[in-house]
Amino acid sequence: MGDTHSLQSEPELSPAAIRYIKLGHRGHAAQDCFETGEIGLGFDGVPHELCATGRWDEVSAHFRAEGKTPGAATNHTREMRDFYEQGPNTLWITIHEGKLWWAFAEPRVAWKSALKGKLPRRRKTVGPWRSTDRHGAPLLVRNLSTRLSSVGAYRGTICAVEHAEYLIRKLNGEPEPLVSRAEQLRKELVKTAHALIATLHHHDFEVLVDIIFAASGWRRIGVLGETEADLDLLVEQTATGERAFVQVKSQASAKVFDDYVQRFRDFEGATRMFFVCHSPAANLVARAAAAPPEGVDLWLGEVLAEKAIRAGLFDWLVERTR
Repeated sequence: MGDTHSLQSEPELSPAAIRYIKLGHRGHAAQDCFETGEIGLGFDGVPHELCATGRWDEVSAHFRAEGKTPGAATNHTREMRDFYEQGPNTLWITIHEGKLWWAFAEPRVAWKSALKGKLPRRRKTVGPWRSTDRHGAPLLVRNLSTRLSSVGAYRGTICAVEHAEYLIRKLNGEPEPLVSRAEQLRKELVKTAHALIATLHHHDFEVLVDIIFAASGWRRIGVLGETEADLDLLVEQTATGERAFVQVKSQASAKVFDDYVQRFRDFEGATRMFFVCHSPAANLVARAAAAPPEGVDLWLGEVLAEKAIRAGLFDWLVERTR
């Protein structure tokens, strides 16, 4: 099934057409179709023979005789014709229990009278239904653009899928070009913010850190020590009353960091420590790649720059650096 099947050895998907199919009212027959490896369709009152022999005018007349409006009769007939005539290169998708599922189907349509009320028209799928992309990553609806996931609100049974290129990229595990560009621009923004922070006068650096903490719900309640190059603060989380020891330094090595961790251990007025440094030595950067000591948060270099951006301080940095 889709949660465990991986397509890493299979070629990229390039379907001739794509159709969304609702597997029963509110997907009541979806699990059955997944387990049997089929796509299913209802409209139980329409004779299978009419559809199998392509007598679509008679199918439409059947719907009108049932009291359907001409528009509804035309739409239902279109849905049935898609089910019977779309070829094996058509990709079928459905949405069930927060996941997007997909499969291809063999051409033959079988009528299973024992399944009346449970989608008696069935086509075998080519391989199992899947809810993962080619690389095994789950296709969760919450991670899909509403451009695609909104198809699940379609009131009918079968419809064409808009934004097909987006869907195919998702199934093939390919990144969205616009998202990739945005991510690259964000990386450049973080690097620029880091460079701007590194040029700040130490007083402006102190103000920057104060603003970031305030934006995160912390307020300064004391200054424990201050020099031209660094600052020791005591801050308090306004919501919980938690207190933290904050060391703010322009430059620092791993040895300096270790020294302040020991000071924090010896300090009884805080249960947490933040070590903030915009230009750390290489050995401190390497130390940060490992798990930090318990109760200690490291804000170094670009991590600090990210926090400044999230606090809305990029323009502030530009103004301070003019």
